[in-house]
Amino acid sequence: MTADLPDRGFDRGPDRGSDRGSDRAQSARDAIAALQGHEAWAIIRRSTRAGDRDTVGLVGGRRHVVESLLDIPLETGVPEHGLIADRLVAVPFRQVRERGLEAHDDGTPLVVVDVETELEFTVADVLAAIDDDAVELADRGGFDIDDTAYAELVETIIRDEIGQGEGANLVVGRQYHAQVADWDAGRALTVFRRLLERERGAYWTFVFFTGDRYLIGASPERHVSVHGEDVRMNPISGTFRLGVDDVRRGLLEFLRDEKEIYELFMVVDEELKMMCDVCDKGGQVLGPFLKPMSRLVHTEYFLAGRTSRDPREVLRDTMYAATVTGSPLQNACRLIKKYESHGRAYYGAALAILGRDAEGATVVDSPILIRTADVGLDGRLTITAGATLVRDSEPTSEVAETHAKAAGILSAFGLVDAAPSPGVDVAELVNDEDVLLELFARNRRLSSFWLTDQSGARPDPALAGKRVVILDGEDDFVNMLRHVLGVAGMTSTVVTHPAYADGALDDADLVIVGPGPGDPRDDADPKIATFRRAVDRLLAGDQPFLAVCLGHQVLCDRLGIPLAYKDIVFQGTQDEVVIDGHPERVGFYNTFVGRVAADHQLPPGVSVDADPGSGDVHLVRGPHFRGIQFHAESILSQHGADLVHRLATDLLAQPETR
Repeated sequence: MTADLPDRGFDRGPDRGSDRGSDRAQSARDAIAALQGHEAWAIIRRSTRAGDRDTVGLVGGRRHVVESLLDIPLETGVPEHGLIADRLVAVPFRQVRERGLEAHDDGTPLVVVDVETELEFTVADVLAAIDDDAVELADRGGFDIDDTAYAELVETIIRDEIGQGEGANLVVGRQYHAQVADWDAGRALTVFRRLLERERGAYWTFVFFTGDRYLIGASPERHVSVHGEDVRMNPISGTFRLGVDDVRRGLLEFLRDEKEIYELFMVVDEELKMMCDVCDKGGQVLGPFLKPMSRLVHTEYFLAGRTSRDPREVLRDTMYAATVTGSPLQNACRLIKKYESHGRAYYGAALAILGRDAEGATVVDSPILIRTADVGLDGRLTITAGATLVRDSEPTSEVAETHAKAAGILSAFGLVDAAPSPGVDVAELVNDEDVLLELFARNRRLSSFWLTDQSGARPDPALAGKRVVILDGEDDFVNMLRHVLGVAGMTSTVVTHPAYADGALDDADLVIVGPGPGDPRDDADPKIATFRRAVDRLLAGDQPFLAVCLGHQVLCDRLGIPLAYKDIVFQGTQDEVVIDGHPERVGFYNTFVGRVAADHQLPPGVSVDADPGSGDVHLVRGPHFRGIQFHAESILSQHGADLVHRLATDLLAQPETR
């Protein structure tokens, strides 16, 4: 596709203030009162408004619970009344199990509301219609994990998980609990009103009565949106807290902070994995942008693509963003279950509107459920906040980040003071020339392949029609590899390591032994045992194969190259290496490495490109194979797509008899 800068919106048709044919003159106050007669209802301000219209939508209808996202009814055809919302959905975090991922099963329901009423009013009308009543706390409560314990948890995860190759980053939450006195719909509306009035930059600001609880929040982040064939995601990461003495200087320092830069790059990689899975018609990365909120400024990218998939499948297969889980996703979900002692309910999950535009094209608009209060009918309040932990996270900073992320919604309940004015014009600040130059300089590090539209790219005649089989080590980087190979004209399939059997790879023109988390030295790990068996079989034959990251480490081991714990853990890091005599800036996600000493004797016909100081092996080559420690498919590899193309071409050009 050719993607323009996102307008953050779908055209929702002409202004509406009617109930499927009822009187347009109904006031916002009366409409909100009537809305509460539905089994479930919501009031939502979406940044998906068209043009300059600043409006709030009211939806209500019948509630039911389904087991699977694919059980949600999907309407087709041109809507009779020009309404956009057919269904409003609350998706719990435990729904990731539908993808085969791990999560606590806390019983939180997948709620579907069949929309019977859809109304639209201006923000000013809604603010005027909702009274700012007192919200009293029977118990002010606090975090279930105190600051000291959370800091210790951060240290443990960095040491025992990220530092041991179990992932590049991880989001572990902690919950703030309190008890609201005399809780009812009126107080829920008051909290919503405060968010609507105070919070800037939210993707959705909402109150949603699901029938068994109230979800009230101001989420800054889109989960996914679909309009016809167009799909968009926008990963957000990096957090600058407003309120410092010199905001402009602080923002510039934040934009230069390597931890914040690579934290965002990592989540872009993770969401590209999802987009490459669901978007089969091309796409590209747009940005970066700044996203100012009332207390914070975030950095973000937009990912735009085109799909032929069922929109419910798109919603399912993008559960959930690395910004609320970690990466690789499969292992992150396993670690969340390990380190969080309870289910997440709706935290880190999603709401969604499913509907149609005036021409009948599918519309899905879905925010990630963060910065959100979950309040039971009895007034039991839960607010969850998590920090993104990476290899060089500072525990005290991550503690402070959870406080900052929870502060906006806590202030709406009177649990902390409302955010003061930052003392500067934030809109002017984010358009400051020096700020923009610093922000846009980030793209000089990145792959031009992902920053441009690949639709219409001509396949390479030498590769077109060649079949690739990828052995997957639990890392959806294989989706990005498949996309790069597909642009070159190759077809690909994936074999998961539990499904591997001898002969499963034999009919491929090219085999890729893929990446994944784990310790390649672990003799007790079934995945490592499978990778060793596959590599041994490939080495014994003459079938061309490429080994990537974990696959590369296993290849090194089978060639007699010692494996070592990396001196500095490279999880989501870019570094310059020399490959085939040429300097390349590439992306690394590894804790372990093959390492050769100067006097190490390699097997006949095998050579390596290694760091001259450490001996870390970046590339190993043999008669019918290559192994690369880095991720050429990552957005962190500047010319990575060209490297993949060159490696595939070289391997497939080898003589058939070796």
